[in-house]
Amino acid sequence: MNPNQALWEKGDFTQVAAAMRDSGAALVDRLGITPGMKLLDLGCGDGTTALPAAQRGAEVTGVDISRPLVEAGNRRAQAAGLKNLRFQQGDACDLRDLPDGYFDLVVSIFGAMFAPRPFDVAKAMVRVTRPGGRIVMGNWIPNDPTLVAQILRISAAYSPPPPEGFVSPMTWGIESLVTERFVAAGLPPGAIAFERDSYTFRDPAPPAGFLQKFRQFYGPTMNAFEAAEKAGRADDLQQELQALFESHNTSAQGTEIAAAFLRVTVTLPR
Repeated sequence: MNPNQALWEKGDFTQVAAAMRDSGAALVDRLGITPGMKLLDLGCGDGTTALPAAQRGAEVTGVDISRPLVEAGNRRAQAAGLKNLRFQQGDACDLRDLPDGYFDLVVSIFGAMFAPRPFDVAKAMVRVTRPGGRIVMGNWIPNDPTLVAQILRISAAYSPPPPEGFVSPMTWGIESLVTERFVAAGLPPGAIAFERDSYTFRDPAPPAGFLQKFRQFYGPTMNAFEAAEKAGRADDLQQELQALFESHNTSAQGTEIAAAFLRVTVTLPR
């Protein structure tokens, strides 16, 4: 199996995604969606962005490499009565099942950044976007002091070295590298804009309980704990992550933690 597919089919990311619903809807509100707009949500999970986009009238296609997440997304769409939303399995590196120049807006929020071949990802997104259309990515920022960048940094310290040729997903949070990838896909540098944005996780459990969901259901954290257990360091990893979650929590009841990300907006020439 594709290693990236195996990572995201491990556990049950819907358990973590539940804490992202409010921010997903708030982000969609800022995308300028109009009824009938053709929208692709790439690396969509179970629909944290896709579902509110469809509720605002867009014709939404959600693509994710994880089959269980695609199934979960289609169940959510059916439960919400959204006939303008469908999910399908696919690889962000190779969108062969999608037509050229079809989508008005391609969105990928913490999704396509995890695909293993970033230049292929940029090329695929540009290919399926119509002239004058937009691509919007939300990408975690390397070495950022906020939650997700620190979870991934800490987890990496307890994990085996990555295979030769591995490109860190966090490189999608570096403006110069993002520009390089879209320029290689045929776009001028002036078509690419950046801004720092924020995403908030909200969960009824206290920080230790919210961390437990990452340990049980989030592929990268699951892998880190498996490696740490083999090395006899699982308690160290637990303590380090729990201190992180507790120090960033701003809620007196449950968990509320903001995480910074790089928002990338690419506007295709007409």
